Amino acid sequence: MKPKIVRSIEGLHRETAKWRDDGLTTAIVPTMGALHQGHLTLVAEGLEHADRVIVSIFVNAKQFGANEDLSRYPRDEAGDVAKLAEAGAHLIFAPPEKEMYGRNFATTVVLKGPAKANLEDKFRPHFFDGVATIVAKLFIQSGADFAIFGQKDYQQLQVVTHMARDLDMPIEVIGVPTVRASDGMALSSRNQYLTKTERKQATAIYKSLTQAAEKIRNGTDPQKAMRAASRSLTTLGFKVDYVTARNAETLAVPVSHSHEPLRLLAAAWLGKTRLIDNIEV
Repeated sequence: MKPKIVRSIEGLHRETAKWRDDGLTTAIVPTMGALHQGHLTLVAEGLEHADRVIVSIFVNAKQFGANEDLSRYPRDEAGDVAKLAEAGAHLIFAPPEKEMYGRNFATTVVLKGPAKANLEDKFRPHFFDGVATIVAKLFIQSGADFAIFGQKDYQQLQVVTHMARDLDMPIEVIGVPTVRASDGMALSSRNQYLTKTERKQATAIYKSLTQAAEKIRNGTDPQKAMRAASRSLTTLGFKVDYVTARNAETLAVPVSHSHEPLRLLAAAWLGKTRLIDNIEV
């Protein structure tokens, strides 16, 4: 069945009010469209937790920097709707920008903690304030019981999780493991920017991270292993923003020789495309 599309907050409230009156639970999957199998896996996870699943499609200009790819960001609403119908989503919330950021909009969620980890925030200074603001609005607008996010954007997942907890939002944030192609490449809407040659090269990020994780499990100092991974990617033609080991919850640099849970994170440019990935140790 084709999911219903609503484009206003009022319309969203009408639909979700009916569900609440019927005693149904709701999950929301926030997206910017250009959906791939990774997004559909999030929908499937939502269906495991809730009676109804909302997918938001909104390209949020406030999380793009001055030199980033807002105008190039892929958009295919018709294709997205067809995929979500197949996946079993119940409702698509696809508002225009003026609906989300009305006249004289002047409020922003300002973050610390995982949002100031010297990772994505170093290279995209306004990114997480923009993400947190729109996600907070979606949580409030939908009244959802669950929010489903992918672990591929790991720092984002930690930021949103901490925000919901710190602001006492009555919603459970659920992280879903990264969906990968058969060669290990993390699925991403931005992968379509890659040429065929670059697409083959891009698998080196995941391979470098898995090799580093193996070294760490075998006793190599985490930061030493990550420096080697960074050098390897640079040699292969990547422009590395960061390749690092962090505490899996706080994203702080781990204390030497500690036994804290680790997450390995990488961001690097291949040609004109910026790719990110992460794995647990």
